Amino acid sequence: MTAAVLDSWVITQRALAHWGRQPGRLAFGLAFNVMIMLMFAFLLGGAMKVPGGGDYREFLMPGVFVMTMLFGIGETVTSVTTDADRGVMDRFRSMPMAGSAMVAGRAMADMLYSAVGLIVMVVCGLLIGWRWHGGFAAALGAFGLLLLLRFALVWIGIYLGLIFRSQQALMAVQTLEFPLGFLSSAFVAPATMPAWLAAVAEWNPLSSTATAARTLFGNPGAATDSWITSYAVPMAISWPVVLVAIFFPLSVLAYRRLSR
Repeated sequence: MTAAVLDSWVITQRALAHWGRQPGRLAFGLAFNVMIMLMFAFLLGGAMKVPGGGDYREFLMPGVFVMTMLFGIGETVTSVTTDADRGVMDRFRSMPMAGSAMVAGRAMADMLYSAVGLIVMVVCGLLIGWRWHGGFAAALGAFGLLLLLRFALVWIGIYLGLIFRSQQALMAVQTLEFPLGFLSSAFVAPATMPAWLAAVAEWNPLSSTATAARTLFGNPGAATDSWITSYAVPMAISWPVVLVAIFFPLSVLAYRRLSR
């Protein structure tokens, strides 16, 4: 067990070293998230209404945090497919190291990057007037749920990268990120949608995390009459746990089958 943890940490350090040599790639990813936030806050936000009243920017920021976690899938898939294409994973497989170390190290590195990205977006949110009102402990709980969602999405990204092992996987993921994000409560309250579409949006796992974050931050737009929204916090825990239970073993299995 200790050897597996150490092997995973070596892979994490390798990823961090690569990012240190390619700061532009990380800066672009962070700048993209900031651009999305500014576009909705200042360009489109004037036309947005929050059911029950409240400032749209405060409604927006928990959704932006969720989208920041979602957009991280592209970084995960890019890193995994690049290593697979260059034969890096085959070389690691030939070494005396734990079979799960490569994927676990990748997950650890991406979680560190996501934590940095979340901090950047929190600072940007504070600069445009967003605040949390539910107390510091509740805010920490909201940040924890956001990172839990990202942890689940990391394993989805690793699995997709290992299965497709080409840039086609990245293109497919980036194509699906926006529809998946927009078909949620990240930017628009489901109450403003047609009933059938609102039901789909509310059952989107991203919506559970966004609504739970709004609840814990004390931001507007969290309260609705639907069952899943009323239990947003438990669902924001349950969805990621289920996704990890599915995609973690699938990722390890796909990694072990790479050379077959």
